[in-house]
Amino acid sequence: MNANTHSASDLANRRIREALATRIGEALADERLDRQNRGDTYLNGNSEMDFARQVSAMECARLSASRRQEGLPALTEIEEQLLTSRAIDQVLGMGLLQQTLDDPEVSDIHVRGNSPIWVKLRSGARECRSPIVDHDDELVDLIRRTAVRMGRSERRFDAGSPELNLQLADGSRLFATMDISSRPSLVIRKHQFEISSLEDLEARGMMSQGIAEMFRAMVRSRRNVIIAGGTGSGKTTLMRALINEVPPEERIVTIEDAYELGLERFEHLHPDHDSLQSRPANIEGQGEITLADLTKMALRMDPDRVIVGEVRGAEAFPMLMAMSQGNNGSMCTLHADSTRSVFPKLAAYMSMSSTALPIETTNLLIASSVHFVVHIEVVRGQRRVSSIREVVDSDGLTIMSNEVVRNLNGTVGIGYPLREETRELFEECGFREEMLR
Repeated sequence: MNANTHSASDLANRRIREALATRIGEALADERLDRQNRGDTYLNGNSEMDFARQVSAMECARLSASRRQEGLPALTEIEEQLLTSRAIDQVLGMGLLQQTLDDPEVSDIHVRGNSPIWVKLRSGARECRSPIVDHDDELVDLIRRTAVRMGRSERRFDAGSPELNLQLADGSRLFATMDISSRPSLVIRKHQFEISSLEDLEARGMMSQGIAEMFRAMVRSRRNVIIAGGTGSGKTTLMRALINEVPPEERIVTIEDAYELGLERFEHLHPDHDSLQSRPANIEGQGEITLADLTKMALRMDPDRVIVGEVRGAEAFPMLMAMSQGNNGSMCTLHADSTRSVFPKLAAYMSMSSTALPIETTNLLIASSVHFVVHIEVVRGQRRVSSIREVVDSDGLTIMSNEVVRNLNGTVGIGYPLREETRELFEECGFREEMLR
C-alpha cells in the first residue's frame, strides 16, 4: 500500500470519526435538554459514556449498512471499536491526547501548539510523542471545550483571559496559556491518588521506616508542618499521606487553588471534611475568591485542622494565625530549595498581606506557629525526604531551628536531637529517636 492509499484511508477514517463525534455530541445535547424539560437528573460521567457508546453503535451499524449498499466493505469490529473510542474521546475526553492522559506510566504532559508533545514518565524519563492537533487553533478549541465540561464555574480562555487553571475528571491538573505565550500551551500534571500512605512512600524510597514513624508522630501529636520542595518533587503526595494519618473523628478543611488533595477519594478516612477552592474573577471582574479569603473562611467552619495546598502569597498570614490560635496539626506546602529558606519566604509572603508587621514580629509569629519544616528533593529521578527542621524560637531577625534529619554528602541521616518537650510528645505517640538509625 503506497503513501497515497494510506493518506486516503486516514482521511476517510477521520471523516467517519468526525461524523461519529458530531452525532454523539448532538445526541448528548438532545438528551440533556429532554432531561431538563422532564425535570430528571443529568447523566453522570459513567452514564454519559454508556449513552455515547450506544449512540456510536447505532451510528456505526447505520454506516455499515450504507457502505454495503454502495458496494463497500462494512466496518470491522476492530474498526468500530477504534473509531468509537476516538470519537468519544473527542466529545467527552481530550481528543487524541486522551490516550496519553490514560497512560498510567505518564506523570506530566507538555503540549505546544501542533508540535510533537513531550511527556514525563513515572520513572523520571522523558519521551517525545506525536502531535495531538493539526493546527494551533485546534489546541485552543480543545482547551476551551475541556474548560466548559470540567469547570465548576465560568472559565474563559481567550485574549482577555489568556491563562486557564482547572482540574480534570481524573484529578489531573491542567494549566494552559495563549497570547502571552508564543504559541498555545498546555501542561497537565497527573496525580497518583493510589499512592496515599506513608507505607507507599517508604516502599518507593522517599523515606526510611524511621522517618515514616517520625511523620506519624508529628501528625498524632498535632504538630504544624510545612512541606517544601521544588516543582514535581512530591509535596502534595507527601501531604496526602500525612493527612491520611489524621484520626477519622477529626474535622479537616482544605484550601486549594485546584482540587489536588482528593479527600473525597478517602471518604472512609475523613468522613467529616470540607474542601474549598479559589476562583478567578468573572467577565465583569467580579467574584474573585483568593486563597487568603478561603483561609479566613475556613476558620469559621469549626476545623480541627486547616490544610492549605500551597502557600505563595498573602494567605500565609491567616494560615499562621490559624496555626498559632489552636488549630494545631495544620499543614501547608511551599516552594523552596531547602528547609532553611522557608523562613524568609514566609516572611516575604506575610508582607503581602494588608497587615504590615515588623520583621521581628513576623519571625515571632512564625516561630510560635510552625513546629516542623520538611524538604523533599528529586535526585536522579528519585524523590526523597532530604531534611527535617524543628523550629525552636525566634531571636529578632533570626528564626532559631535545629535540623533533626539532614543530607550529609548525599546520605540522609540524623542531625541534631529533638527538643526534650518534642521527644516526650513523640514517645507518647510511639516514636523514639533511635528509630532513625
